[in-house]
Amino acid sequence: MILVWLIVILLVGGLLAWLLAGLAPSAARWISLLAIVVDLALALTLWQPSAVDVSTTGVWIAEVSAAWIPRFGIGLHLGIDGLSLLMVLLTLFIGILSVACSWTEIDKRVGFFHFNLMWVLAGVVGVFLALDLFLLYFFWELMLVPMYFLIGIWGHERRVYAAIKFFIFTQLSGLLMLVAIVGLVWIHHRATGQLTFDYTELLDTETTGTTGMLLMLGFFIAFAVKLPAVPFHTWLPDAHSQAPTAGSVILAALLLKTGAYGLIRFVVPLFPEAASTFAPVGMSLGVIGILYGAIMAFTQTDLKRLIAYTSVSHLGFVLLGVFAWNHLALQGVVMQMICHGLSTAALFIIAGAIYERTHTRDLDRLGGLWATVPRMGALGLFFAMASLGLPGLGNFVAEILVLIGVYKVSIALTVLATIGLVAATIYSLWLVHRTFHGPNERKWSLPDINRREALVLWVLVIGLVGLGLYPQPVLDAAEPALAHVLEPFKNR
Repeated sequence: MILVWLIVILLVGGLLAWLLAGLAPSAARWISLLAIVVDLALALTLWQPSAVDVSTTGVWIAEVSAAWIPRFGIGLHLGIDGLSLLMVLLTLFIGILSVACSWTEIDKRVGFFHFNLMWVLAGVVGVFLALDLFLLYFFWELMLVPMYFLIGIWGHERRVYAAIKFFIFTQLSGLLMLVAIVGLVWIHHRATGQLTFDYTELLDTETTGTTGMLLMLGFFIAFAVKLPAVPFHTWLPDAHSQAPTAGSVILAALLLKTGAYGLIRFVVPLFPEAASTFAPVGMSLGVIGILYGAIMAFTQTDLKRLIAYTSVSHLGFVLLGVFAWNHLALQGVVMQMICHGLSTAALFIIAGAIYERTHTRDLDRLGGLWATVPRMGALGLFFAMASLGLPGLGNFVAEILVLIGVYKVSIALTVLATIGLVAATIYSLWLVHRTFHGPNERKWSLPDINRREALVLWVLVIGLVGLGLYPQPVLDAAEPALAHVLEPFKNR
């Protein structure tokens, strides 16, 4: 039942934070923090050397299944393997940082804020654990409404527009996935006489030709919107630029990763033939995202929009690696999901700290901040270097693995993606230069980062350095899960 508790604790913690915030706003913060810490401790109990070895435990480290709506073949089926364990740990770790970075920023409706934050985290954890496709859709929608409120209530000037745009993109693409789920279930029922939404049962469903392609595209569009992949990305810069710091952190580090996870777990395994046919298009979209995101990042004058477009670029490597569909590429994708989550979360935390002090995100009004906030400047430079893939840091390992894996499939796409790494160097240094260097024309005199902010950022520094110098524990944890999803394709 540990998998159930991972979700229930977050849901109950959110409710308690909302109800008890009337006593004191700090109560909501501490309850949320405690609930996530307890959840993280539970999840860490699953991290054992034997637990990620499918030769001793089977496919899943832990699994729970119970009937929910048996008449329609819907069950409460949760499971966790090495891949989903890594994603759950990332979710809870980022959740703690999200509470910490919003500690002083959120001063109105604090209880309702933490309720929404906790329920978003519960939805994300649910997506990573769901092995019933109806349950997957349920958690997919559960993420949507709380994030809408986080942006629409606690966001910046154009928060309502950004929240509605986020809602429309995610809701419409989610409905496409629901239609595809129902279509897949109906085909399976017609072939076997069994009505089920169970992922493990539906893996054996024959989906060929046009029907298979259409069903695959239903799933793909939903996950590509959340990733986001070009041309489904336009909601992201608006959502990031208008969201509060914690909202941007959760969007960048977690919600985007549900799209990447969905591609690995559902799109290719459920529709191998259609995915194989679509692979050249998928990889091309990945390269387009890498280059387009880099160009757009360089042209931005809003600090948070700049960082948002770097996500479009870096997550193009995820799309590229998924459709290369070989061991090295998928290892790189997993590393990219984690390392991008850490480095981009840090950049948004720094952007939030700057905005809290200057009340502007306009790069034309910033500049010269290093002299007044040198510690923040040094950390900003570090995370910009991590984002561009500096050797010795986790992002470098991720992108090199993806490029090596893609090289086996397409040399031309590998070369084009490598140009994206060069572009990343340009826009990352441009970010640092426009924010921290140059003359202090506005005569900024700001307080440097405080102890709470420093603790949050240094934890992320340690994580990126550790993953860059010793990524093996992550690769070992993901290995059995990746071997399992690759198994059916060995003879293709």
